[in-house]
Amino acid sequence: MEIELWWLLALPAFFGLGWIAARIDINQLLNESRALPRSYFKGLNFLLNEQPDQAIEAFIEAARVDPETIELHFALGNLFRRRGETDRAIRVHQNLIERDGLSAGQRLHALSELGQDYLKAGLLDRAEEIFVKLRGTDREEEALKNLLEIYQQEKEWAKAVVIAQAMPNHSDHLWQKAIAEFCCEMAANEMLHDRHDEASRLLEEALTANRKCVRATILQGDLAAKVGAGRGDLNAAIDYWKRIEQQNPVYLALVAEKLMAAHIQMGRKEQGIQLLRGWLERHPSLDLLDAVFRSELDNDGAEAAYALVRDELRRNPTLLGLDKLLEAQILLATPESRPDLELIKNLIHNHTRRVARYRCDACGFKARQFYWRCPGCGGWETYPPKRTEEFDITP
Repeated sequence: MEIELWWLLALPAFFGLGWIAARIDINQLLNESRALPRSYFKGLNFLLNEQPDQAIEAFIEAARVDPETIELHFALGNLFRRRGETDRAIRVHQNLIERDGLSAGQRLHALSELGQDYLKAGLLDRAEEIFVKLRGTDREEEALKNLLEIYQQEKEWAKAVVIAQAMPNHSDHLWQKAIAEFCCEMAANEMLHDRHDEASRLLEEALTANRKCVRATILQGDLAAKVGAGRGDLNAAIDYWKRIEQQNPVYLALVAEKLMAAHIQMGRKEQGIQLLRGWLERHPSLDLLDAVFRSELDNDGAEAAYALVRDELRRNPTLLGLDKLLEAQILLATPESRPDLELIKNLIHNHTRRVARYRCDACGFKARQFYWRCPGCGGWETYPPKRTEEFDITP
């Protein structure tokens, strides 16, 4: 009973102390908010209403009133950079770096922002110099990411490999995929200059990083076919290209024509056509159909090509298949019926060119040609060589 009475007597005291503490916090908050320039709140309001131009003007006014507002200068520099006014962003961040009284963390922050300004402005050498300085600091991971972007833009693939391997999560699949692609870029350059041994070493390095790197396997086949004209070299090239079906069959269309050419060169045309037909049956795609159709048309004539596309169209109806069917039909048609078929084919062909696109799995970027690295988001191998037939929907 005594304990309950004590709590009853102490309860009002606790409430009173809480009320006093709340009043102190509120008064402090009000005093701080009054100390801020009115233009600061105007700038925030413009930002919330997605009016960046007006926000910048308001923040510039606030910075003039209170030049010691560090965070306000950071916000102002970021707004300039987002608007593309990199020269003004650079001046803001340079002034911050030169200011006395900055903490070590604030100075590193300002240096990082300046590096991003240079990167945005395309001054890659200056940006690289800054991010190299930031390595080994609290901004290490941020510096690595920006250095990786710089080296990819400059096509400094060897440096890109070193930076990717230094990333904290470098063992993740996405980084291993990127490292393999960097090795492929270097290998392709070595092949261009006939340095075959170094190219072979780099391709093995790519497959060590990512055993499912289709590009490395394609280049191994290209290298085997290029080293000599002997039958053994072409056999090796074919064996490399055939491995793609196990790695990722979506990429088979990229080697269909060169594989057929190798079979023809070795006197095994029928075997090559049967191989491509088998691929098309197991892994139907617009590009693979196009490649097999061309092989049939060039080697066995219009009737064989027509029969192939007709059967494929029944199994997998597509506009591109219809376009190929009409192309073969025109070659077989009588002179009287050919003009009408050509008119229909031109209409279908123009439409398929508009709707058959490659599409990035990561960002949705669409284009008429295939890229190993998406031009939209910069992702590696996010852009499968498999065209889709879809309409562009524009508001």
